[in-house]
Amino acid sequence: MIELSTNTPSRTSDFLRRFWAKEKVWLFSAGILILLFVSAPKLGLTTTGFVALNLVSIAPFLAVSVGIAAYAGATGADGLIARAFTGSPIAMIFLAAVIGGLSPFCSCGVIPLIAALLAMGVPLSAVMAFWLASPVMDPSMFFLTTGVLGLEFAVAKTFAALSLGVFGGFVVHSLSQAEMLSEPLREGVGNGGCGGAKVRSVQPVVWKFWSDNARVAKFMGEGIKTSLFLVKWLTLAFILESLMLAWLPADLVASSLGGTGIAPIGIATLVGVPAYLNGYAALPLVGGLIEQGLAPGAALAFLVAGGVSSLPAAIAVWALVKREVFFLYLSIALTGSFAIGLLFQLWSGF
Repeated sequence: MIELSTNTPSRTSDFLRRFWAKEKVWLFSAGILILLFVSAPKLGLTTTGFVALNLVSIAPFLAVSVGIAAYAGATGADGLIARAFTGSPIAMIFLAAVIGGLSPFCSCGVIPLIAALLAMGVPLSAVMAFWLASPVMDPSMFFLTTGVLGLEFAVAKTFAALSLGVFGGFVVHSLSQAEMLSEPLREGVGNGGCGGAKVRSVQPVVWKFWSDNARVAKFMGEGIKTSLFLVKWLTLAFILESLMLAWLPADLVASSLGGTGIAPIGIATLVGVPAYLNGYAALPLVGGLIEQGLAPGAALAFLVAGGVSSLPAAIAVWALVKREVFFLYLSIALTGSFAIGLLFQLWSGF
């Protein structure tokens, strides 16, 4: 009886530890919402609605990217895709940056696709190029930027997206060549590789996989596992995003970037990375500040840094890739945005 009474608490504590380790993200998100509903019911309701709305809006991108990854894994096509991307890494970096500049993804919306690409073994250098370029510019953003800030600014922002993507791709490619990066995804997130570091053996491809029960099971299992993983982290990201919008108004963030010279460009870069401003909503705010004397270089650095990574997006990235890849991504975002702002400021001075 004594042994039973001692073992029961031990088993309970082991279960609780395992449960916390496995579901801590969901528990943390639920804890924040419960605290909000108890202390500020209106904010809790607003935050819940914000999360639901954003999850619904991102659902098509999530479904397509997860579906493609699961289909590639079930059919065996993921090996072919990995090999296709390892033929010419330099060309793939440029191509990925261009495709990124044409795709309509925000910094959070691009995360599911990044997970799918890395899980298929696409080289990190090409993925990073797409990853950095995609949230900064797309065709509709180009026309809106032209209307609000002028053609020169829109062209500069487009150049910024492409150059940042290429810069990030080449940095990662150089580090990969020196064997400083390998297996970018965290343990249990896909089974991708780092391009030149690893290409999985190509297995026979069965395009009509639904006739094979084992492949159907793999498709369902990988799809559900990846979806749940991404949804739980994006839920937490959107909760934090909603709280940032409530407690840190966009106009307050933007108004702190006034002044001229190099210092405002650095401040704009540092503020832009953690802060969240919707790319479309930020344009009129930044346009108004430029009219009040905000340096064009600081404005561009802020828009690029905020587009590449906000705090909610960074949380999702942290869950997806290993720490060294995460800090490399943030470093490229910071240095690239600052350099772009500085170059545009010098160009505007001529």
